[in-house]
Amino acid sequence: MNGSLSTGSTRVDFQIWSTTATLVVTDPAALAVARHELDDELASIEKACSRFRPDSEINALLRTPGVEVELSPVLNDAMSAALRVAAATGYLVDPTVAAAVIALGYDRDIRALRDMLDQALEVAAVGTATAATRPAPGAWHLQHDAGRRLLTVPAGVGLDLGATAKALAADRAAARITRRTGSGVLVGLGGDIAVAGQAPAGGWTIAVADDHRHAEAAPQTRVAITAGGLATSSTTTRAWRTPAGARHHLVDPRTGENPVPWWRTVSVAAGSALDANAAATAAIICGERAPAWLAAQSLPSRLVDMGGQAVTVAGWPDDEKQAA
Repeated sequence: MNGSLSTGSTRVDFQIWSTTATLVVTDPAALAVARHELDDELASIEKACSRFRPDSEINALLRTPGVEVELSPVLNDAMSAALRVAAATGYLVDPTVAAAVIALGYDRDIRALRDMLDQALEVAAVGTATAATRPAPGAWHLQHDAGRRLLTVPAGVGLDLGATAKALAADRAAARITRRTGSGVLVGLGGDIAVAGQAPAGGWTIAVADDHRHAEAAPQTRVAITAGGLATSSTTTRAWRTPAGARHHLVDPRTGENPVPWWRTVSVAAGSALDANAAATAAIICGERAPAWLAAQSLPSRLVDMGGQAVTVAGWPDDEKQAA
């Protein structure tokens, strides 16, 4: 990982999982320990959940379809989170979308897809997308005993925890850092932000934009949170070109296709980064119904349509107010 600590600093930024990570603490003396805890948490999540690592635990269990497998505590927590999210979103966010995502061309790390495009002599299609869509089999086919840490994945069912594992990692890291150091902490992994402990005066101010990598330099709005999490899902950041046309990483499990293009970005504040990200992702898949769906769950949200018009619901401030 990149990123360095300086004496008296409270923040470090680095690259991880083809995205940017941010760690901020309220106590400068806690930063070195906080970084160690964050690195350890990210390594644990990657080893357990990565679809792109042949040696990951999730890939190992998928090589024994139909067999009951005992999970590590980390993968067990990740599966519990993914299945809870699936049920809470009416299976709009479903961990069994692996085959659908691969069929759309997301068959390797997003950086590898972009590198292929960058190296092309002409603007060319990359990835291995096919014309056939592949609806998700459905998370209800999985047999998970969380108490005994057992999971059975039927033959023909793949798993992709990309919609939940990163946000879960942010939540887990923020909680363990606060437990270890007593400091207030913010952990940002891509568009998924978790906070824990005592927030600074006025709360944690977060810049929001279509692309989290440019949000602080060119924010579309700013909000402040004191607890829980905030997540932004977008169709514009993890995107690529394929022989079948432009694609992005969000998939409607019901069709196996990218969702109908209604929202390009959705930001949600919730009790955790996991819940915020799940709601933001489900909202993009919901399409036109998303504002009503988010409002019914009392989740402060900001939705940006394909024309750039922002809609706010459930107490999220209008952009011009820029207040929590």
